[in-house]
Amino acid sequence: MTHSALASRYASALVDVATGPKAGVDPHELLREVRGFEEVLAGSAELRTALSSPSVPPARKRAVVGAIGAKLGVSRVARNFLFVLTDHRRIGMLTEVLETFDLLLDERLGFTRAEISSAREMDDRQRDVVSHEFERLTGKKVRMRFAVNRELLGGLVARVGSTVYDGSVRGQLQALGKRLAAE
Repeated sequence: MTHSALASRYASALVDVATGPKAGVDPHELLREVRGFEEVLAGSAELRTALSSPSVPPARKRAVVGAIGAKLGVSRVARNFLFVLTDHRRIGMLTEVLETFDLLLDERLGFTRAEISSAREMDDRQRDVVSHEFERLTGKKVRMRFAVNRELLGGLVARVGSTVYDGSVRGQLQALGKRLAAE
């Protein structure tokens, strides 16, 4: 099984637990908690090595994960998930698992994602208009990520899943050029 497929299996299992009737924790809060542990892990090469090493006894790894989790105030669900990753020596996949979890959670909750690039910063009113338009187009609630792309002359480019909507000036000029060349 590939690394990505494995990360997807762990993420999917966590989504099932987080959205289940007995979760007892908000899925977004769970993500925040585990991301907090991820930050601690990223800041310590020694910790990453200890949690990944087969020479460190599993009980010792659990004690360390439990102590860090207690200090961070993570929920039982988050702590148990970190134990599973540690027990199976998959803690090195935590970042990929969390990225996949975030995507799968949005999917489960009926959201789609859109990445919007514009030539300049958009104000709140413009963002709302774009957001409403993409919700109308997709028929789903949309989580928008906005970025400025100085290479654009004007307009915007949006990516929703694998679909790209090019409303940039450059894109419109290229489309016009293609139509003229075809005539």
